[in-house]
Amino acid sequence: MRAVESVHVEAGRGIVGDRYHGTKHRHVTVQSRTALLAAAEHFGADVPEHLTRRNITLSHGDVPRDPGARLRMGSVLLEAVRVAAPCKLLDDTIGRGAQEALRRRAGTVFRVLEGGPIVLGDAAVEVSAS
Repeated sequence: MRAVESVHVEAGRGIVGDRYHGTKHRHVTVQSRTALLAAAEHFGADVPEHLTRRNITLSHGDVPRDPGARLRMGSVLLEAVRVAAPCKLLDDTIGRGAQEALRRRAGTVFRVLEGGPIVLGDAAVEVSAS
């Protein structure tokens, strides 16, 4: 994982260059710094966002979790598929207990309904389905 200033997202495919690009439903994963702070409190140490294996981290607030919920970032429209389950590799990369600390705090898996660029600093706004 590496931090970037912008990504290009394709409708129905995901983030260009991501290992899940082109898969059926796992197009983009989004987590919240707010949730990571709660996980760190449970874990007893920092939970570095770049080690959580998620594509995008919101600077604050909650990430929609309910299937069908929609989130707009710039021109990109995402639709929630499911809660992202933390994988056991987190105990190896962050430390023993990280997977448990991130349970119910690991973000959401989205599919891409409308593509385009997402740039660092773009607002993330929950929108209703039309």
